[in-house]
Amino acid sequence: MKTTRKDILATAALVGMLALATTGVLAQVIDTRIGKIETVNGFPTAEAAQKLFDESDFQRATQSYLWALPAVGFHGLHLSHLNTFGAKDGQVVLYVSLKDKAGMLTPNLTTIYAMSFWNLAKQGPLVIIVPAGASAGGVLDVWQRPITDVGQTGPDKGQGGKYLILPPGGPDIVNPEFIVRRSPTNQVWFATRGLGADPAAAEATVRKYQLYAYDERPRPPATKFIPVGGKDWSSEQPRDLKYWQYLHDVLAEEEAEERDRFFYGMLLSLGIEQGKPFNPDERLKKILTEAAITGDLLGRLTAYSKRVEGTEVWQGKHWEFANMVELDQNFKGYGQIDERASWFYEAIGNTVGMQGRTLGFGQLYLEAQKDNTGAWLDGGKNYHLRVPPTPPVEQFWSFTIYDNLTRGPMITPQGAADISSRTKGLVMNADGSVDLYFGPQKPPGSNANYVMTMPGKGWFTYFRFYGPKEAYFDRSWQLPDLQQVK
Repeated sequence: MKTTRKDILATAALVGMLALATTGVLAQVIDTRIGKIETVNGFPTAEAAQKLFDESDFQRATQSYLWALPAVGFHGLHLSHLNTFGAKDGQVVLYVSLKDKAGMLTPNLTTIYAMSFWNLAKQGPLVIIVPAGASAGGVLDVWQRPITDVGQTGPDKGQGGKYLILPPGGPDIVNPEFIVRRSPTNQVWFATRGLGADPAAAEATVRKYQLYAYDERPRPPATKFIPVGGKDWSSEQPRDLKYWQYLHDVLAEEEAEERDRFFYGMLLSLGIEQGKPFNPDERLKKILTEAAITGDLLGRLTAYSKRVEGTEVWQGKHWEFANMVELDQNFKGYGQIDERASWFYEAIGNTVGMQGRTLGFGQLYLEAQKDNTGAWLDGGKNYHLRVPPTPPVEQFWSFTIYDNLTRGPMITPQGAADISSRTKGLVMNADGSVDLYFGPQKPPGSNANYVMTMPGKGWFTYFRFYGPKEAYFDRSWQLPDLQQVK
């Protein structure tokens, strides 16, 4: 006779009732995704309780990993300034070459960067003197929300200006000399790019920036600029226990915001509490290490397999909007959980200029990780892409190739990871289109139109528009997908 599920359940109920009748104790075993959970009179056993608490801590940690990506990314870059480059807060680090930028998340390799950090609680209000000229950047808080843009996309419109950044709380400062903004966090990050076509002129522009404390304005000290100088470094978020140490340390300087209080509450069971050292026991170390590994995988999936509405740029193609994070990290009344995790897993910074919504100014970031068939881009395969004539940019366009694990530039024997309209020797077709080639083998005659990739490495690319024009916004100009060349 066939035994059915109904028979099994009836038998289990009978056994339970017999156990209850003979011992006065009802023992049950419940099947769950983490295994069997045993209860006695409805209460989990000690072993079951530990299993459930471990799972709860793991779940809290994996979601906290995604939530914390912008703050940990901020802190990782800050530590590189302090420990690798020897730059104190207020000193400006210059990123010039591919080697300089190799440790940065998805940098543009066509322009020079200048960056600095500042602690408003310890150093007081920050003055930033912005020179006139072709530069664009901003000041961001610890969650990488923009406090203000500066340069071409800022209130000074590239004409130069004086900015004053105030700490959270405290008295207002009214001074008509300055464009005054208040930061919601104590720690802030300044970054700008030199956009001039001539590298020497672009560096000269960013070296005219000045940073100093407001109280020093009667006799401001000279701003010190520190070149990276080709040092080996990395600011990618850790995939191990160090991630949680970073998070503990960066949050120690800040007050919890209303939007984040539930996450701060979840961190308590993970051993992260303001005013107390981070000292997890062996059980928690194991859970946090596993959560960091899983959190990194979830971040990777969130970035490369976006599940949010409106990611597709052109219907039927595999180009996506890389940056879908609103300036306040909210959209339609909701916190942007996946959008924020996607962008800050693979990138740093967010400003008005980086939103790609301003005609003729700012930057626009389009991303592709797949070819025209929907297959992941493979460093062991060769690809072709034709950029159509008359790209709609006021300044320039660029493709940059990134390693999908480090999210930094793909490092190859060629020593290049990008092609742009400023690339020396770039060959254009008679109609103004440009044929580009990516892969481990250089096609004959491709010359400056070729970027090497590495077998065994996945990759993705950003296509940047600097100063997008109307033909992008009305979708009359479109990029084709990358196609494998066999």
